[in-house]
Amino acid sequence: MDFVVSNWYLFVALGVIIGLLLMGPITQVFYGIKGITPAEAIQVVNREQGVIVDVCEPNEFREGRPPNSMNVPLSSLGQNLTRLEKYKSRPVVVSCRSGNRSVRAAIKLRRQGFEKVFSLSGGLLGWQRDNLPVEKG
Repeated sequence: MDFVVSNWYLFVALGVIIGLLLMGPITQVFYGIKGITPAEAIQVVNREQGVIVDVCEPNEFREGRPPNSMNVPLSSLGQNLTRLEKYKSRPVVVSCRSGNRSVRAAIKLRRQGFEKVFSLSGGLLGWQRDNLPVEKG
């Protein structure tokens, strides 16, 4: 018990770190954002007329992206919502390089009334790991 008392700040730091790690998944569940695999994303696009929105910056988008995805960078998502309005009632799969920005963007879209929003688990890296085609340029 002396260790705990004399090193209380370590336990506070541990609590903060655990809280920060859990915040993302909890927020994702709260807003109803489901992470889907690349294979599931393809099914959503093909069977439900879904669209893939890549929220990478333009230079990253040119380096590689899922085929037929549109680029709406997370940094300017708020200003570009009018571009996405016509997809509000369709499934939207949000992609980025690793899957972190896509969750934040998906939450923003849900807040704006988009009905069915998914985050591409693993992002483009997961897409490539599954040996799926990538568009460049």
